[in-house]
Amino acid sequence: MAISINDLRRVQATQPPRVLIYGPPGMGKTTLASEFPAPVFLQVEDGTPGDLELASFGRLTSLDEVMDAIGALYTEEHDGQTLVIDSLDKLEPLIWAKVCQDNNWQSIETPGYGKGYVAADSYWRDLIEGANALRRDKGMGVAYIAHSTIETVNDPMTAAYSRFDIRLHKRAVGIFQDEVDAILFLNQDVTIKADDPKAKQGAGTRVRADGGGNRWIYAAPRPMFVAKNRYGIPDKLMYERGKGYAALAPHFPNTAAE
Repeated sequence: MAISINDLRRVQATQPPRVLIYGPPGMGKTTLASEFPAPVFLQVEDGTPGDLELASFGRLTSLDEVMDAIGALYTEEHDGQTLVIDSLDKLEPLIWAKVCQDNNWQSIETPGYGKGYVAADSYWRDLIEGANALRRDKGMGVAYIAHSTIETVNDPMTAAYSRFDIRLHKRAVGIFQDEVDAILFLNQDVTIKADDPKAKQGAGTRVRADGGGNRWIYAAPRPMFVAKNRYGIPDKLMYERGKGYAALAPHFPNTAAE
């Protein structure tokens, strides 16, 4: 059927959010995800906070198990409203193992020239499509969790500098940057103080990290970290345990804080 000007409609976002939460260890990524509505965790790593009780299939040790869990959520009745995958960087070796198994490779580097990582793209996309099917057909939100790493950026416009990035192969990072609606960086503010406040910082000056203990959700990109959002979330929100989702929810479509 041919497209006509009469087919024009006004549209807006109506589906639950797809977010990626990342940051250094111990910042509260899992805790923040647990605040989302009725979360169901697909855990591929140990590390459940001791004071949380999560709905989980237990630790999943292969990509096949992860996909089976997604299939169960799609085909069986349940009360879950948010799919949480914890964490992507622990899932990545399972994806590589599956790629190697299917291609009879000894390692992801075996085919050379980065071809193993290219082959992994379709496995990542299958995972994302499974999550998207839950979102599209079952009305579930999606929260991916990942750890951060520090990368050096060689910017032709300025001197090289370091930034926080998602701890995944660059091809996988690109896929998730395109796919999700928000990348939220969770971290603690740090200030640098000299031992002698009157001394000029430089050679021979001892400095130390300090901070007030506040944790923040960053939702807009900066040279020092990767972030984004399609929802108009403020660039920076304080993260108070138990109130993180409540701070984000007003910006999500058809969503209200509980």
